[in-house]
Amino acid sequence: MTTATATAPIRAKRVLPGFTLSLGTTLLYLVLIVLIPIAALILKGAQIGPAGFWAIVSSDRALAAFRVTLTAAAIATAFNAVYGLLMAWVLVRHDFPGKRILDALMDVPFALPTAVAGLSLTALFSANGWFGQVLHPLGVPVVYTVLGIALAMAFTSIPFVVRTVQPVLEDLDPALEQAAETLGATPWQSFTRVVFPAILPAWLAGCTTAFARSLGEFGAIVFIAGNLPGQTEIAALLAFIRLEEFDYNGAAAIALVLLGFALLLLVVSNILQSWAARHREATR
Repeated sequence: MTTATATAPIRAKRVLPGFTLSLGTTLLYLVLIVLIPIAALILKGAQIGPAGFWAIVSSDRALAAFRVTLTAAAIATAFNAVYGLLMAWVLVRHDFPGKRILDALMDVPFALPTAVAGLSLTALFSANGWFGQVLHPLGVPVVYTVLGIALAMAFTSIPFVVRTVQPVLEDLDPALEQAAETLGATPWQSFTRVVFPAILPAWLAGCTTAFARSLGEFGAIVFIAGNLPGQTEIAALLAFIRLEEFDYNGAAAIALVLLGFALLLLVVSNILQSWAARHREATR
């Protein structure tokens, strides 16, 4: 073997050849699909002016719509935070008949049209539905209430928590839990002090994404909400109504508020994930 051959650098093989072409194509799609629509929305909102913008978003109907949206999204996210974590744990840590079917069902909200989901939930929880005929006599109405809106939001956003936590649990080294058990930790202590800190960034990211998805949900809600102004009308529906009324300024102002909430959630999510990562590194 010659010296030139022995010292020749070995080039790493890439799955996608042409970094410049690949990056340029992805950035082009990002600009066309994401950045341009967002920029158009922001420019439309800027044309309204601060006074006009504030008058639209601070009206009684708009404030009520924001309150209903945020309340229902918070309820749905709180439910998904617990249920999504439990479901991810079951799918990763336990083997049972029908596990693959249950795992596949977690993606149904992604594949099912949201309008179909809304119609199904309305039929199930109406006064004469399978679940509604049990809940209504107990004084727990679901259809045409904030609870129904939260139910629809939870249905459409649950996969975000499950699919975010699940791969982190799968990659978690079981030796960490075994070491904790060897040192005398109970199963609950092992979970709270070893497992949960490791999956905390992913769990927070999933919950934040689920909350943001709930804020923008429309199709699954319009059927089960009843859309009563001031009571069960969500912000996305109010923006749609303003569009039907050719009030583009009103629709843009409401949409900008929802966009602001979504961007704020992304910032908070990144801060929390960075904090959790630093805390995990410090405790090692």
